[in-house]
Amino acid sequence: MVIHFLQVKFFSIGVYLDPEIVGHLHQWKGKSAKELEENDDFFDALVSAPVEKVIRLVVIKEIKGAQYGVQIESAVRDRLAADDKYEEEEEEALEKIVEFLQSKYFKKHSVITYHFSADSQTAEQMALLFIVIIVQIVVSLEGKDDSKFVVENANVVETIQKWYLGGSRAVSPSTIASLANTLSVELSK
Repeated sequence: MVIHFLQVKFFSIGVYLDPEIVGHLHQWKGKSAKELEENDDFFDALVSAPVEKVIRLVVIKEIKGAQYGVQIESAVRDRLAADDKYEEEEEEALEKIVEFLQSKYFKKHSVITYHFSADSQTAEQMALLFIVIIVQIVVSLEGKDDSKFVVENANVVETIQKWYLGGSRAVSPSTIASLANTLSVELSK
């Protein structure tokens, strides 16, 4: 008997980093893309670097916002619980994300953008507007006005970054391989 596994991709993921990221990753200068790809410490440094980061998801296969919200909630909650950082505040932040996504329907070519500002690491600034300081989730559906949502919880913001940029723990191995390749080239300059 032959078993085939089918992997359905719902999103194409693009990661945009401030060029200053290279200065925060200098200790990996000269490492190959494969060495970077296999080094979770490298991706931890990438996540914690105080530079602007944008993650853009373009929908490939239609998905309900509720389904996507449950994916985020489950992944972030499980990671926070494993790190013993899942408290009432994190639960409330995740519930708000799920509520925001609940009424959305992501058709092909819809865009979800996560914007992490350079200052998103400081808790004092996280109480400010999400759009500028924390993480901005912007949803664009069929040319309609963008919907925006603010996440103010530092643990949730960091964990969302780790879900997409967390090395071997990230949701997309191909995104991690691409990042390692690109950053290896940039670090060799």
